[in-house]
Amino acid sequence: MRKDALLAKHHDVLLEKVENGEITTGRGLNQESSLARPGDTRWGSHLKTLLRILVMWEAIIDVLEIVKKDSTKPTFNGGAFGLMGKMQSFDFVFIMHLMIDMLSITDDLSRALQRKDQDIVEAMSLLIDVKELLQDMRENGWEPLLNRVISFCNKHEIKVPKMDKEVNERGTSTRRRHKVTNKHYYHVEIYLAAIDAILVEMNHRFREVSSELLVCMSSLNPRNSFSNFDVDKLVRLDEIYAEDFLVGDLMLLRTQLGNFISNVRRSKEFLGCKDLAKVAELMVQTGKNRTYHLVYRLIELSLILPVATASVERVFSAMSLIKTDLRNKMGDEWLNDLMICYTEKQIFRSISDEKIIQHFEEMKKRRMLVPQQKLVITNEE
Repeated sequence: MRKDALLAKHHDVLLEKVENGEITTGRGLNQESSLARPGDTRWGSHLKTLLRILVMWEAIIDVLEIVKKDSTKPTFNGGAFGLMGKMQSFDFVFIMHLMIDMLSITDDLSRALQRKDQDIVEAMSLLIDVKELLQDMRENGWEPLLNRVISFCNKHEIKVPKMDKEVNERGTSTRRRHKVTNKHYYHVEIYLAAIDAILVEMNHRFREVSSELLVCMSSLNPRNSFSNFDVDKLVRLDEIYAEDFLVGDLMLLRTQLGNFISNVRRSKEFLGCKDLAKVAELMVQTGKNRTYHLVYRLIELSLILPVATASVERVFSAMSLIKTDLRNKMGDEWLNDLMICYTEKQIFRSISDEKIIQHFEEMKKRRMLVPQQKLVITNEE
């Protein structure tokens, strides 16, 4: 009901702005939209939600005002009244614009890291771009951001604090009474602190050795007939993990890599292979894991090392949703089955109900068939 009211309000706001000449009409311009639900691990979904809030600001405030008036017992710290108080504050507007700027910079990198068929070389290139853009934002982005926030607040009648006014430093004891200006608080303690936190996290997760390791691993990508195959980078991967190889293996590896790439590019079994795990499977089936045992060991390392990918993080997020307090006695087998259904829900949605019923009936002999018309199967996330 409230979603319909929000859409209706947003429609009225768009019409009013068109009539006043504030916005223009055209194909793909100023379309009606609703608030997006943020995902668990997808940063892009948070950016989409914030952008929707920014675009639908007037409609959201109007709907909250209606809900507040209809509420019999208004809650000052929560509910519609509390949301209106928080949204119509300079702090909320400032942080919203700041998050939109930062998430816009990291969005392409986030999407690249979330893809199942990750292109590591592309991701590392995007990482360098993101670091440079964040550093430029740190040095030159403060004034433009502040001007946009003040302009937004003036347009929507939100009180803007005086930047030169001295206030007690937030988060410290009142007895210390250490004074700072509002500009120092928003610029240093929020703006710079947020950007520095992201830069530090990126430098921690993608150190120089880690980045080199990922680039070396990408040389084993089988796409386009192993077009990224690079013997020097793979030998460097051997050097990084020298403890997993014997002293003489380094001398043999270069020759074995050259023989391996010539062999698999001629083999029909490896034609069109796009997944490194499939390469390992085919090597076992064809016996090449024994012929090119050092190459196979490199593939095993490449499959084991990236344990912190977005896919793995999604699995852990799904576990917290599936194994709740009410299901704390769930067995491992049942948990694994539910986890597979949840994480691969796109595949399961493509399977028809008739095929599921048929598979269920063929599992063992039954006294009667499952009634087709009475059974309703819902694909819930």
